[in-house]
Amino acid sequence: QVQLVESGGGLVQPGGSLRLSCAASGFTFSNYAMSWYHQAPGKERDFVAIINKFGSFRNYADSVKGRFTVSRDNVKNTVYLQMNSLKPEDTAVYYCRQAGGYWGRGTQVTVSS
Repeated sequence: QVQLVESGGGLVQPGGSLRLSCAASGFTFSNYAMSWYHQAPGKERDFVAIINKFGSFRNYADSVKGRFTVSRDNVKNTVYLQMNSLKPEDTAVYYCRQAGGYWGRGTQVTVSS
């Protein structure tokens, strides 16, 4: 069955960096666009970034443009989210999503001094 497992979250100070990973299994990874979403406490789950199946197209939410970079490795069946210049408002649970609608369970990112 489809499995998406996020990792790499944690506590970081403002201005710091984290790299999230999402390991995929149970489907042909290279056939699907992949995206990242985040959900802060008490808020809706919002789009963060998307990458097409080839890795040749990326798009980002305005709030993270210039700070976050999405990438993928179709050999390792993994999608990444490099997050730089983190801000307290980036604090959220981060989820990866397969274009067919499957979600991972998320990884917590907390940005605080």
